[in-house]
Amino acid sequence: MSRSRKVVIAVFDGVESLDVTGPSQVFATASRLLHGAGYGYTVELAAASAGAVSCADGVRFAVERSFADLDASNGPGASGIDTVIVPGALRPRRGRLEPIVEPAVLAWVKRVAPRVRRVASVCAGAHLLAEAGLLTGRRATTHWATAHLLAEQYPDVTVDAEAVYVRSDPVWTGAGVSAGIDMSLALVADDLGRRHALSTAKWMVVYLQRPGNQAQFSTPLHRQSTASPDVAELLAWIDAHLDRPLNVPTLAARLSLGERQFARVFNRETGSTPAAYIETQRIQAARQLLQENDLTVSAIATLCGFGSTETFHRTFKHHTSITPHAYRQRFSTRTHPSDTPPSKGRPP
Repeated sequence: MSRSRKVVIAVFDGVESLDVTGPSQVFATASRLLHGAGYGYTVELAAASAGAVSCADGVRFAVERSFADLDASNGPGASGIDTVIVPGALRPRRGRLEPIVEPAVLAWVKRVAPRVRRVASVCAGAHLLAEAGLLTGRRATTHWATAHLLAEQYPDVTVDAEAVYVRSDPVWTGAGVSAGIDMSLALVADDLGRRHALSTAKWMVVYLQRPGNQAQFSTPLHRQSTASPDVAELLAWIDAHLDRPLNVPTLAARLSLGERQFARVFNRETGSTPAAYIETQRIQAARQLLQENDLTVSAIATLCGFGSTETFHRTFKHHTSITPHAYRQRFSTRTHPSDTPPSKGRPP
């Protein structure tokens, strides 16, 4: 008998299509790779009413189940739903983008959340979870463009604007669009084991998986895009030469500025000191190398410009709270001998 987990994605007009299709594809692929073992996932889209739902990019979903249908089929005291996912939506208002909190979705999530194993959001969907009271006292993330708004409107939520996804059981929150894939792969790893999540990622030709505490790549890109052309070019040059000694005299000379003037200009354009920016970029580069290859920690320290292995260890632990070795053990995209797949024929 099939004991697959039911995942319901709540959709509504204006939703971001990749917030829906990304997680859906992950769960569908994870199930397909189980070859009919009977404990994968079934994915359903649900909305306030059955019918067509228009996404922000013009794609339309044909939704067969309404929230009322799900409530009726599952009864008032129990739910056959394992996981609810709330995707995000943004609309321009008063010169800025703001999240859409759809009232019908909000009301249903409030009803169903106590009866399901977990609830997750993608992108601006975190704002709806916060409005539903599901993030109170929790750490959460959302798209970097609305993170400040989430923190302002819901001061009882600890907003991590840098994280790709945040797990705060039984609630998970993911950052902008593609991070929904990372979070969904993490959900699969939690359910079916890391090895199966790795197989799923490999089939989808994506990385497994950006760790939840890895910074959203939008942060340095945002700095480059908002800086003046000269400073943006310097930031790109810094990122390409992290193995070099990157001191203020060297950087100031590239902009033909005095050292004090350079420090003021850099801080004004990026909101960061040169030293803090370079250290952050070196840590991000080290994280990627630790995840994706078997270089020694000493070699990574050299490639990322830390000067010594001891400095690398100290700086990395300051930023991530764990050592480079522990980070690699936890987040490496390579399969480890300790990873074991679930036994076939029964749910894990």
